[in-house]
Amino acid sequence: MHFRRAHRHKNGYYMNGSTGQGGESTASLLQEPKIPTRENPEQFLPIPRLKFWQAAAIVFVISVVCFAVTYNGDFVFDDSEAIVGNNDLLPESSVWDLFNNDFWGNKLDSKTSHKSYRPLTVLTFRWSYALGSGLNPLYFHIPNIVLHGIVSVLLLCMFSILFGGYSVSMTTGQLEFKAARSSLLCAALFAVHPIHTESVSGIVGRADLLCAVLFIGSFLLYVKSCSIETQRYDSRYSIFRPEQFSLGYLLSSMLLCMLAVLCKEQGITVIGICSAYDIVVICGVDLLELVGLRKKCQQNGKSQATQAWVVSLIKRHLVLLSAGLLVFLYRWRIMGSAPPVFQVFDNPHSFVNNTVIRSTNYNYLYSINIWLLLNPWWLCFDWSMGCVPVIESLADPRVLAAFSVWIFIGCLVWACLKGPITQDQRTLTMALALIIIPFLPASNLFFRVGFVIAERILYLSSIGYCMVVVLGVRQLCSTYPQHSKHISACLAFLLCLYSVRCIQRSTEWKHEIDLFTAGAHVCPGNAKVHYNIAKLNADSGNIDVAIHKYRHAIELNPQYDQAMNNLGNILKDRNELDEAEHLLERAVAVREEFAAAWMNLGIVKAALKKHAEAERCYYTAILHRRKYPDCFYNLGNLYLDIKQYDRAIEAWTNATKLRPTHTNAWTNMALVHDSLEQYDKSIAVAKQGLKHLPGESQLYFSIANAYGKLSRYAESAEHFEKAIALKPTKAQYYANYGVLYHRWGKLDKAELMYMKALQLNPDEPNLKENLAMLQRKKTQ
Repeated sequence: MHFRRAHRHKNGYYMNGSTGQGGESTASLLQEPKIPTRENPEQFLPIPRLKFWQAAAIVFVISVVCFAVTYNGDFVFDDSEAIVGNNDLLPESSVWDLFNNDFWGNKLDSKTSHKSYRPLTVLTFRWSYALGSGLNPLYFHIPNIVLHGIVSVLLLCMFSILFGGYSVSMTTGQLEFKAARSSLLCAALFAVHPIHTESVSGIVGRADLLCAVLFIGSFLLYVKSCSIETQRYDSRYSIFRPEQFSLGYLLSSMLLCMLAVLCKEQGITVIGICSAYDIVVICGVDLLELVGLRKKCQQNGKSQATQAWVVSLIKRHLVLLSAGLLVFLYRWRIMGSAPPVFQVFDNPHSFVNNTVIRSTNYNYLYSINIWLLLNPWWLCFDWSMGCVPVIESLADPRVLAAFSVWIFIGCLVWACLKGPITQDQRTLTMALALIIIPFLPASNLFFRVGFVIAERILYLSSIGYCMVVVLGVRQLCSTYPQHSKHISACLAFLLCLYSVRCIQRSTEWKHEIDLFTAGAHVCPGNAKVHYNIAKLNADSGNIDVAIHKYRHAIELNPQYDQAMNNLGNILKDRNELDEAEHLLERAVAVREEFAAAWMNLGIVKAALKKHAEAERCYYTAILHRRKYPDCFYNLGNLYLDIKQYDRAIEAWTNATKLRPTHTNAWTNMALVHDSLEQYDKSIAVAKQGLKHLPGESQLYFSIANAYGKLSRYAESAEHFEKAIALKPTKAQYYANYGVLYHRWGKLDKAELMYMKALQLNPDEPNLKENLAMLQRKKTQ
């Protein structure tokens, strides 16, 4: 950024950031700058010039209005795992667990963990849980909407810096932002861009929003660290090529960077942005001149001042490097010094064996990401499993899209580097940096990522995209000022169109069925989309639709083990055991460590009376997931079927040790002891279960039956009363209570219990038989 001679201001000296003025040679800045005469392109932008607070208010309002429709939306898609099923949100969970678990509440050292480490984001989810007294979506959605508004306003400050629309007060030493037209247009475009719908309307997108707030804050503090007033020749003041910097502000900037990483891993990229801004703008380095590709401008010798700013630049970069290494080492350690393990269906493009073809696939994915920024009408909640087919040959016409991206980027890079370097070129360079650098963690260049495309990843990259658009508009306006009204109309139409698309897309994010259905229209070949529709219908009781969708998902992806497992479960419940067995065997063949599929296969084989094979399946499931209470429970059921009662009780005991609230395991143990006439053991087991399940009526019922068989009628009646109080519509409870009174000799009470049981279940033959027997006894 080039600064002109300081002008006297009534409050002291200040320096205007150049707003589109032609820049002088970077090597001759110690001489009197010769600024080419050129009209300020800002004045041609067909939008009003507002005060900063007015612009901030407008940007905040439109950013909130565009996404406000989701304030009362449901928990959708990833929210189910990251919030609804995440025990780290519960008040009884330790806050320190957040710093040992991943984003989804799993242990970071687990083989199945995706290593997403975002404890500060989960902490805010915990606050939302506390404010809403539980899982109230309202208290999760509203913070997201407000955070997007805050990000948009902060970007107004950032854009003011990047476009030169700010000053440094020589009285206070503070950066003073001015809402230049370019900054306002950029912030408005960012606020209403539909690509942000997933980040704002999807609650898990809060990670991107929090990261963006800290990302921008870190950048602003870095710029402030370089704005040290230093008296120069001719009593001028400048932050151009500072010979000193504020270590306090610099360290504060890096602290915010580290906090951003604790919200989302992408936060570390602010170090690259700060570095680029320092080199390209603050120090005005001509990159081609630096590498000897452009002739250096003449200057009168090398001054000590020039050496001083170079030393200062190196010191700042040492701080940046140290912070980056510190963050990287901490993340590597907390991940267990191992990267996450992904399956082929998570990101098939990264599993292509041929290096050239794999690189081509990556570049094709980059082109799609750019297309989504340009044309945010093609949006989907999930882009895996056939949504973007793998390029398998260079003869594939989609290769042209990859080439066109690099041609486009190459043209922009050339526009940045061709001399003489101007302020607009430096702004364009920063725009490119803001597109590319935040995207690097998702690029597959440094490590494999667990997705094909993720719209949330583009939240930060869209900052640079907005800058490129506004620079283009500004160029058109300055070149064709006579068409300013037409350009103004086009801009208004674009902003309105984006706003409408935001509202429409946000409406789809309110409910899962709408979101999944929209995904099926955008990516009909995506097996995961149909899988999610099937799962949702299965949970809603629409079994036929679920079966159809699961079958379609398997047709699209014959290796879709989860779809096979879920469909096998449904068919098992419908007693279509042979097909269920076939599907589950295919699932475990695809993924040998799929513990749930092994357990379900064991259940099916047990139903088919293949007891030895079922036992082997259960033990294989436990081998792959040692803490698997449901598997121990089903293993106990198998032993019960083959009358190995001791082994059954041992398996159920293991289930209750792993999950003390496993109701069925406690109940089955009590029933087996009862059937073996071990009534005291049955009572003891049931009472042990009640310590963990004080409201479980079935355990009171078991105790009541055991006491009755021991002829301890009063104690039995007491527990029958407790069971009935907890579940007054259970016919069996009244029936057995009637049997107790019948044996006790209290025939009137026995008749009353039988009659209540018949009212609840009039078709029970044993009840009618017992009542008839009672009535005969009363007439004798």
